[in-house]
Amino acid sequence: MHDDRRLTEVRLERFLRERITPAIYPRTIPLALSSWVVPDEPVPAMEALRQDFAPQEHGAAWGRPWSTLWLRLQGDVPDSWGTSADTSVEVVVDLGFTAEIPGFQCEGIAWRPDGTIIKAISPRNQYIPLKLLGSGMAVDFYVEAAANPDVAQGWTFAATPYGDKATSGNEPKYRLGSIVIAERNQTVWELQQDIDTLNGLMHELPMELPRRHNILRALERTLDILDPDDVPGTASAGRAALAEALAQPAYASAHQLVATGHAHIDSAWLWPVRETVRKCARTFSNVVALMDEDPEFVFSCSSAQQLAWIKEAYPELFGRIREKVRTGQFIPVGGMWVESDTNMPGGEAMARQFLEGKSFFLDEFGVDCQEAWLPDSFGYSAALPQIVKAAGSQYFLTQKISWNQINRMPHHTFDWEGIDGTRIFTHFPPVDTYNSDLSARDLAHAERNYRDHGNGTTSLVPFGYGDGGGGPTREMLAAARRAADLEGSTKVQLGSSAGFFARAQADAGPLPVWVGEMYLELHRGTYTSQAKTKRGNRRSEHLLREAELWCATAAVRAGQPYPAAELKRLWRLVLLQQFHDILPGSSIAWVHQDAERNYAAVARGLEALIADAAAAVLGTGETEFLLNAAPHQRLGVPSLAIAAPVRIGPEVTISATDGGYILDNGIIRAVLDADGLLASLTDYASGREAIAPGQHGNLLELHRDTPNEWDAWDIDAFYRRNVVRLTEARSVALEYGGPDAAVVVVERLAGSSPVTQRISLAAGADSLSISTVVDWQEREKLLKLGFPLDVKADRSAAETQFGHVFRPTHLNTSWEAAKFEICAHRWIHIAEPGYGVAVSNASSYGHDVTRDVRADDGGTTTTVRISLLRAPKFPDPGADRGTHELTVTIRPGASIADAVAEGYRTNLAPRLVKGAHGADPLVAVSNPALVIEAVKLAEDGSGDVVVRLYESLGERSAGRVSANFEAGSVYAVDLLERPVDAPGVTAGRDTAGLVLRPFQLVTLRFTR
Repeated sequence: MHDDRRLTEVRLERFLRERITPAIYPRTIPLALSSWVVPDEPVPAMEALRQDFAPQEHGAAWGRPWSTLWLRLQGDVPDSWGTSADTSVEVVVDLGFTAEIPGFQCEGIAWRPDGTIIKAISPRNQYIPLKLLGSGMAVDFYVEAAANPDVAQGWTFAATPYGDKATSGNEPKYRLGSIVIAERNQTVWELQQDIDTLNGLMHELPMELPRRHNILRALERTLDILDPDDVPGTASAGRAALAEALAQPAYASAHQLVATGHAHIDSAWLWPVRETVRKCARTFSNVVALMDEDPEFVFSCSSAQQLAWIKEAYPELFGRIREKVRTGQFIPVGGMWVESDTNMPGGEAMARQFLEGKSFFLDEFGVDCQEAWLPDSFGYSAALPQIVKAAGSQYFLTQKISWNQINRMPHHTFDWEGIDGTRIFTHFPPVDTYNSDLSARDLAHAERNYRDHGNGTTSLVPFGYGDGGGGPTREMLAAARRAADLEGSTKVQLGSSAGFFARAQADAGPLPVWVGEMYLELHRGTYTSQAKTKRGNRRSEHLLREAELWCATAAVRAGQPYPAAELKRLWRLVLLQQFHDILPGSSIAWVHQDAERNYAAVARGLEALIADAAAAVLGTGETEFLLNAAPHQRLGVPSLAIAAPVRIGPEVTISATDGGYILDNGIIRAVLDADGLLASLTDYASGREAIAPGQHGNLLELHRDTPNEWDAWDIDAFYRRNVVRLTEARSVALEYGGPDAAVVVVERLAGSSPVTQRISLAAGADSLSISTVVDWQEREKLLKLGFPLDVKADRSAAETQFGHVFRPTHLNTSWEAAKFEICAHRWIHIAEPGYGVAVSNASSYGHDVTRDVRADDGGTTTTVRISLLRAPKFPDPGADRGTHELTVTIRPGASIADAVAEGYRTNLAPRLVKGAHGADPLVAVSNPALVIEAVKLAEDGSGDVVVRLYESLGERSAGRVSANFEAGSVYAVDLLERPVDAPGVTAGRDTAGLVLRPFQLVTLRFTR
């Protein structure tokens, strides 16, 4: 037989484009249009519907960036339309959509005149069935059209003005397309779905497989049968010609896919939070409308925050969602407040993501989510397995690791082991997308890509257009049904994530284990971009700690009402900012401007709560008290207590030397040279020099920072090849030298950006503090602060949630080489046996640690560098421009325990308040290795005291936690404060005995 395969394929493509697709809507009538332009920010629907609407031309330009246009659509349906069994009437609305990136352009939502939502209008979901209008054969409804600009601009990563209303301009971005009443032919539409399924499958099959050619000939016979001048009249015969090809059953060994509806909606990114609220309303209205049509359709919805927005802003839609949850179609998943970043949020913040998220789903829907759902976050902390289990969940799902640049994850279904030994059943969908359209290409890729064949047979595929694209479509559901049992394809079954996990766990053989963090080999710049957002997060986390502790103390000691509702509101606001495109710094300027305003509001609110609580506890007086919220003693004040501080330690001395200064407090001695560089740092306890021979600490380095793509997200390894070492100071001067402290001020330039450093040593301090103030005016530059240390460290320890993680400093493998930029929370520690150095920070997360063997003496220099600032041009071309203050400390002769204490000391500034009397801590712990992370009152309003603590040193530790108030009992609870059996916890009446494994997390509830 002659090979005419390509001729038939081209014939099919053209016939689809020119004959079949137009025949789905063979008859259309334009609608009468009128409009009202919203002057500024969006308004509620009922306010918009009261406005005067002016006549609107078809095809007109509309939509300055970020504006809203309300359209009124009116017309009458001809009596003869939709009268046959295979026809119906729909309104089709094209707002000026493009074919690509459905969630990154204009969007719309249809409203009835009574102010209830119909469904969304999206680039690939433009129809509204007449029956949803509720107006017989008359059409009269409204469309709220959002002129969201395409900030992505084809993913060229060029600087764009569209991320800020102030710079986005006033030119219309869109032109209205076809807006019509249309008669829809259901048989032609079904024919199109048949052809799409078979045609897509055919192109995924090997050329030598008979099935591929059988499909080709079936499609060819259909083309012969279809009359190009009367497709509707011959569509049934055309479908009959394909029936046999569609009826061939799948191979017995075919991979099985559980397809769950999904719409990944970033809670902010290339649009502001206010637009995310509308994106959610659009998508969720589409979803429930599709559920009304198809009772087998199941949709997985993460992020309690997004549903909380719907409850507040769209209560009627929320009621419809609640009903679909009851019927098992709309399924809350994930159990987190938002799909947060997991690298940078502190331990307590990660705990609260689950507490707030799961509590919302339980309270609103009676659903206890069993899976953590984080498809798009930028790497996954090694502490997560324990936190997920502590929240009462048992599964974990991610997708983003498929973006790795160098190394491929070896498994798709496995047990993930965290820092404390907790394991959690984990799945990584081999489809490599969380926005599948269930095309044959996606299904075939999932089967080919799956790395656990022979040990498992099932994987998950989330399908639906995300980020405002409208979610799943009826075309996707048609594709799923046709691929349910189809020769040459995977087997597709609609279902939920919970059903998938139960099935996959039962199906899997012995599970492989992945130990430690799931580091994303991409987007390393997110540890540093948008420094003010990161500073706001760190400051908010510690203010929340203080506020809860002192409000709980005031409630127990002084009977002060506990401000539970206000604390919850502020916690939720902070948790929102931890979304994986806000805290990482990868959003438009508008988002980060909002974040800074939110953090300022959080600080005001928490400072007021702390002041009220302190006043209630301290009373009126003139004695100065230290409120020590740290888990370690400070200035003679016990942890978590309020008492008068004690000045301890010898006086600080300062002397000049060779244009520089020597700072000495009897504990450590620091030598600054004439350029303000740290020439020497020793601690008296060990007598060792921390700075490597011939090198200097406090070294600022300015790098070229031009990643290949994803500017705000990425730091590429070649940045190290272009560096300017800022060794020359403009001035070095003593600002203050007294018995309590000494401060040296150093001024220099980083490019064109003035830098002022205050290097200080306090009496009794174990560390040298360096505050760096930068008026940052650079573009596409990376500023790092480095310390070359005379320590032979083969690994570094970096704080993560409720513990720390070790990473090699060598580059033996490609996995290690890929970690050239790493995340640490408040501290990083390097050590050789018997000696270590800790470097802490007040707001930074990006670090790198390198090692080099010196040629002259054979010693090893281990260099710790903190990434202070970046200046990416996309998506915010003004990112990080302005004034920043970044504080680090360096502590020589430090153990891990010292590093832990230093991290809290750097981030919890001394809070001095005047009053009449102090207060003992509510709880005390006998072993400082057991670190109390939170003290609060119980969520249920009972007044019980909840204490969360963890083993901080990475070793087995024992101790007692005792209540310093009248307690009725104490018992272990999970993060939702429900009783659990906790290994190593022995409960008494007011004391719990603990024997904890390394990094074990425990939450105790003391009844009152």
